[in-house]
Amino acid sequence: MAAKLDYHWHLRKVMADRGMFSTTDLLPALAERGITLSSSQVYRLVVERPERLSLKILMALLDILDCTMDDLIEPIAAAGTVKKPKKAAVGGSAPDAEGLGGLRPKRARIKGIDRS
Repeated sequence: MAAKLDYHWHLRKVMADRGMFSTTDLLPALAERGITLSSSQVYRLVVERPERLSLKILMALLDILDCTMDDLIEPIAAAGTVKKPKKAAVGGSAPDAEGLGGLRPKRARIKGIDRS
């Protein structure tokens, strides 16, 4: 079973490395590339981890910050997604694995009582 993937979003760190400490510093640079976002949208883009992101915006960010996707997005394994194998009960394997088969008791048959 493949592990589920997650990611870290490093836009704030990359911006700081480039000397951009305000989220509004991105507004004119995005506008130059034909992308119009409100200041609150840019703030959410920088501060929060985006779930959906336009490829045009992503490419504009890469161009503005002169970085690669590896600098912005770091893939990681999602926490708590690695399944541990189930432990078998003491004395053998789990009963569901083999079934009950011959361990079931025979059904009782009740016959009529002779009342003479």
